[in-house]
Amino acid sequence: MNRDTHGFNGARTARLSGWRRIWRYTTLREVAYLTVIPDPDSAIDGLIAPVPDADWEALDYRERAYERVPATHQITHDLHHEPDIAVYAVPGDHHAASGPDHTLLLSYIDVVVQGYLREFGPEGAARFFATTDGWEAPVINDRAVPRYPRHCRLTPDETALVDAHLEALQVHIQCL
Repeated sequence: MNRDTHGFNGARTARLSGWRRIWRYTTLREVAYLTVIPDPDSAIDGLIAPVPDADWEALDYRERAYERVPATHQITHDLHHEPDIAVYAVPGDHHAASGPDHTLLLSYIDVVVQGYLREFGPEGAARFFATTDGWEAPVINDRAVPRYPRHCRLTPDETALVDAHLEALQVHIQCL
C-alpha cells in the first residue's frame, strides 16, 4: 500500500469489493501478516500497479507467504482498459490459531497507515482501521529498531495519528 516499499511505477488507487483486511497468523512466522479474506459486505481501498515486465513469478516470490487470487472483476479503478488484477491473500492451509505468542509489528502498521494517509488522507486511514480485523493481538513497539523489512520513518503527525487509532481500538502495545 505504501509506494515507498516497492518499485512499481504507475500505481493507482482502487477499491476492492467483496474483501476485508485482517491481521492473520500463519505457520510461516511469529508475527501476523496483513491479508484479505472474502467478505461480500465489505470494500477496501488500495493500490493497483502494473507488474514490471509482466513478471508475475517475481511478484509471487516477493509475496511468497501469500497466494495470488484473480480479482479483475472486483476492482473499481480509473483505468480505461481491463488489466489483469490479482489480490494476494494468505492461503487457508497456512492459518494458525491466534494466541499470546502471535503479535503485530508497529513498524508494519506504520508503513501501511502512512501509505493510506498519502493516498486517501486521514479519512482513508480511518477506513483502513475500520475495515481491518485482528486488532486484539498485542502490538510490539519496534519503532526504535524496526523488525519489518520495508519499514519507513513516519512524521510526528503520522505517528500521532497511528497511535490515536490504536488507542481508540484499545490495542495493547508492548515495548521491546
